[in-house]
Amino acid sequence: MKTLIIFWFVVLVAEPGTAQDDERRRRAMVSKQIVSRGVDHRATLEAMRKVERHLFVPSEYQQNAYDDSSLPIGHGQTISQPYIVAYMTQLLDPKPEHRVLEIGTGSGYQAAVLAEIVKEVYTIEIVERLGNQAKQVMDRLGYDNVTVSIGDGYKGLPDKAPFDAILLTAAPEEIPPPLIEQLKEGGKLVAPVGPQNAVQTLVVLEKKQGKISRRELSPVRFVPFTRN
Repeated sequence: MKTLIIFWFVVLVAEPGTAQDDERRRRAMVSKQIVSRGVDHRATLEAMRKVERHLFVPSEYQQNAYDDSSLPIGHGQTISQPYIVAYMTQLLDPKPEHRVLEIGTGSGYQAAVLAEIVKEVYTIEIVERLGNQAKQVMDRLGYDNVTVSIGDGYKGLPDKAPFDAILLTAAPEEIPPPLIEQLKEGGKLVAPVGPQNAVQTLVVLEKKQGKISRRELSPVRFVPFTRN
C-alpha cells in the first residue's frame, strides 16, 4: 500500500546570529517536522540535530533553513525538505561501518548527514559549480570522510564499489543498472523514480543472494536526474 507524504510548512521564527538560536531551531525542526511524522532512526535524528543546515543554503535563504520546505540553491537545483532527508536516510538504515554512494551532491547537506553516521561517503554532482561549493563547505566543517566527485552519476563509481548503500537525490525514469551492480550484497538503494515534472515514487531496492527486491513507497517530487 502506498502512503502519501503530505508536505506542510512550519515556519520556525528565529532571531538570527547565535549558535544557540540555530541549535534551538534544529531541535525544533527535528521534533516538530521529523519525529512527529514517524522517523525514529536514532542515528539519523542525532545527525539532523547536529548538521547546520543553514550553512548549506545561500545567504538569502538562511533565515528559512529550518523551515519544513525545500529551498533553491541555484542552477535549477534545491536542498531537500528536512523530513525527506531524514526519511530517506532512515530507509537506508546506515551503520557506522558503511560506505555510502550518493548521486546528486547538490548543497552537500544530505552527504553531511550521512557522514555523521557512516564511515565513508562518496558523492557525485553533475553541476561542477555546485559540487565545488559543497566540497568547500564540507571541508570547512571538517567532513574528511566525504569525497566529492564531479561528473555523470549514471555510471556511479565502479572503482570504489561495492557500496553498502546508495542514495539518489534526483529522479531518474528508471534506476541506472550500473548503480544496482555497485550495490553490495545485503545493501539498499533508495531513489525517487518517475518522469520529469511529475509526481515520482520513492523506491527501495535490496540486494539479497544476488537478487533484487523492490518496494514502492510514497509519492514524492524531486528534480530530474540529468546526464552529460
